[in-house]
Amino acid sequence: MTTLSRSLILGVSVMTLAACGADEIVSPGTGGNVTINNVTNNPAPTPTPSPTPTATLVTPANGCPTIADPQGLTDEGTITGPEGEWRVCATPDRFNVSSTLPRVDGLLYRLPGQVNVGTDGGPADVGADTDVELTIEPGVIIYASGSSFLNVNRGNSIDANGTASMPIIFTSRDNILGLNNENSSGQWGGVVLSGRAPVTDCFQPAAVPGTVDCERQVEGAAAPTFFGGATNDDSSGSLSYVQIRYSGFVLSGDNELQSLTTGGTGTGTSMSYIQSVNSSDDGVEFFGGFVNLDHLIVAGAEDDSLDTDTGVKANLQYVLVAQRDGIGDAIIEADSNNGLEDQTPRQNTQVSNFTFIQRKTDDQVVRIRGGADYGLSNGVIFDATGATPCIRIDLDETIRAANAGLDDVGPPTFNSVALDCTTNFRDGSGGVTAAQAEAIFDAGTGNDKAYTHSIVNGYLNGANEDGYAPIFDATALSSFFDTVTFIGAVSAADDWTQGWTCDSAALTFGNNTGSCLGIPVF
Repeated sequence: MTTLSRSLILGVSVMTLAACGADEIVSPGTGGNVTINNVTNNPAPTPTPSPTPTATLVTPANGCPTIADPQGLTDEGTITGPEGEWRVCATPDRFNVSSTLPRVDGLLYRLPGQVNVGTDGGPADVGADTDVELTIEPGVIIYASGSSFLNVNRGNSIDANGTASMPIIFTSRDNILGLNNENSSGQWGGVVLSGRAPVTDCFQPAAVPGTVDCERQVEGAAAPTFFGGATNDDSSGSLSYVQIRYSGFVLSGDNELQSLTTGGTGTGTSMSYIQSVNSSDDGVEFFGGFVNLDHLIVAGAEDDSLDTDTGVKANLQYVLVAQRDGIGDAIIEADSNNGLEDQTPRQNTQVSNFTFIQRKTDDQVVRIRGGADYGLSNGVIFDATGATPCIRIDLDETIRAANAGLDDVGPPTFNSVALDCTTNFRDGSGGVTAAQAEAIFDAGTGNDKAYTHSIVNGYLNGANEDGYAPIFDATALSSFFDTVTFIGAVSAADDWTQGWTCDSAALTFGNNTGSCLGIPVF
């Protein structure tokens, strides 16, 4: 695969123009100029005007491919950005039969609004499912604008599996046009998976939480879109090697989407190697159900980076999170204090092998509240501001002893967690003090409250992380987890960020699809 980003275009253009004696060129994506001062002998020769390059890297596909859905794709002509001219094929507003979006040279797909995969079959499979599967081939690029987003309805699924050399990219129209800068965000909705697994905080006031009658509505959806049920092993399909850029369009106050939203997804859903870039809301948010996700990157989210809620049972391993300078809220927000803390199933989220880099002066890096069960292991928390406490815990319900009748496994747990914060703990609400939070942290094994990180290149483990001891065996929590010999998200011996990611102000990896401001040409 050959990937060509805007930086490559600039480099080639500079060399070409310099050979022709050009004085300056405009640098796309930066708004600045690059000046080339050539050494000349006296008398100086009369300058020869440099020709303007006319070749483009991308030429539009001849037309839109045929897909199985009868509504088909709509040829909307072309769109031109710094990488060249692309054919634009708008998807149907609803996929009514299983269909494949193939990768075609010089072609982009556009989401024309709320695009649904199948029709919602309801909270239980009673024979009304449309069983639509949307397959997206490696290297496909899909863009949207405004309130447009992709929703996989209950009883349907997605198969969006890129590769390490050809990821699938969901992004914004402005990104295609080359209009974005390092702080761009909130330019379209995001990706939503809606499933049938149990949730709490029911939309219907009389419904019993965790039952087939308990449903919730997707935030940010103009048309009612529901999730929830009682099918633990439900499947919404699979996502892997996927970038989701510049999402989080705001419809109204507290009503917006994030890069990736799951609602009531079941254990049959598979997710790995996912990168969220500059979401204007949370990086990812998981509402109820079950989430098993490995190799997750959240870069530059403007609200919380990892938000978990309404009874989700989540296992996450290899999680790399970094904020942009001065932007963002907490890195973890677990549940909410809303008077529904004892509804079941109770949230229980376990995160192993994480690197959290806080760059915004705020209340805390990690906030656990709402009676949620939570466990952190084999990770490092680094506050680059010197002013943000590492850990805050709210409410007595969050720190009480285990109670099987309440689906409560006890206070949060911390094992082999290293804190590199000027202030490690702070008082929470509901009477939980910093001293209580510290005692809970101290009750774990292998924790370090006076750690000095050795992270290199802004994300990669150094000697302190790869040589940390003791290491917690997370396989004791779930068979989902790998046994490891290091803390942190990315061991120097296995840099899994390479190839499929893009570079942003929050995280830069190199050897990948290039800057997130550019569009790769595969």
